[in-house]
Amino acid sequence: MSYQIPPVFTKLQRHEMMAEFDHDERARYNFLANLNRFISTVIAPGNKIAYDNRVEPKFVQENGRTFQDRHEVQTAMSQDPMYQTWAALRRSTMEMRQQAGRSVVLRQADSLAEKAEKILGTSQNLVLKPNFQTPPYLAHVDNHLMPGSYHTEYREGDVANAANYDTGLFVTTGGMLGRLTDGGGKAIAHWVKETYPDFQPKRILDIGCGLGHNVLPIAQMYPDAEIIAIDAGAPMLRYGAARAKLLGVENVTFMQIDAENMAEFADASFDWVQTTMFLHETGGKAIHRIFGEINRVLVPGGLNLHIEQPQYTPEMSYYEQFMRDWDAYYNAEPYWGHMHDLQPEDLMEEAGVPRANFMQVGVKAINDLDEKKQDSQVKEDYGRSPIWNVFGGWKPHS
Repeated sequence: MSYQIPPVFTKLQRHEMMAEFDHDERARYNFLANLNRFISTVIAPGNKIAYDNRVEPKFVQENGRTFQDRHEVQTAMSQDPMYQTWAALRRSTMEMRQQAGRSVVLRQADSLAEKAEKILGTSQNLVLKPNFQTPPYLAHVDNHLMPGSYHTEYREGDVANAANYDTGLFVTTGGMLGRLTDGGGKAIAHWVKETYPDFQPKRILDIGCGLGHNVLPIAQMYPDAEIIAIDAGAPMLRYGAARAKLLGVENVTFMQIDAENMAEFADASFDWVQTTMFLHETGGKAIHRIFGEINRVLVPGGLNLHIEQPQYTPEMSYYEQFMRDWDAYYNAEPYWGHMHDLQPEDLMEEAGVPRANFMQVGVKAINDLDEKKQDSQVKEDYGRSPIWNVFGGWKPHS
């Protein structure tokens, strides 16, 4: 089997808000990115061999039938040494990636916060709420094993976890999201522009924007549009607003808003509502309230799009569902399985998009960092590869 090492960390496009890395810290990131890619492309396929040759035959012999759902596969595979090894390695790389990033940004927390404050100055592109209540589904989880997740503040004006997240994505994906880790945003921006060339949105809402990796390419593709990017995490929004300013993107306003209640926005006030890898981090009931709000704020004739990992459909094997569920068990993504059990057509109906208007396509990240690793060479690894499902639709005019 051929193996291609990932690009090196120094190929990321630097900006002033990025933390400073010394030689040893860069070497540690490069090692972890390489380890992640090796585990996902060389080790992970061993799980299917174990499933086909040992786990399923044993289950059939003992039960007189094959598996009836992914949970039965989970129970059986968790006893196999191949899966135990792969899962432990994957979990360990996530923990090492978080601790490596935290060791860099926490020693620079004060200077990073001061940089953000200086860059933003009196900018009107950042709106925070002093008494904002973090939604319970976020407050109770350290997403991706990141202590404090997106919302925790270690000091006034803090941006530490956002700075950790910004560079850490390089490690998690093995450099497959591009120089600015914005390959997903570039992919959706280009797809919409090429598929609907006459669509000229005046106002775009990006929900769960994080630090803005994926909304900036949309803002750059539609420079005359007003972009509102909302999130619950103040550190993400501060960092994102400063990063956008450094990258010369001026048409995005970052706002701290709970997507379950977007009372700040009038009915029918956005031409396009977008989420990117956000829905799987919302709680069971919250996701339905969010889609209700999307229905309210989207104009008749507006575009409603969501990038996610593929939903668990009847056509997807129980083995693949089980592999994709790893994040729910071991990566602090407790809503992952529930969200992917939902059928996107049902969610879109909650957002006012009838089944006749439903659309679903696959997209791959536009990667300007690892040019040798083109789309056709990207291997599916059930949750880490930049291969996504886009679902959505146009809201009827009446």
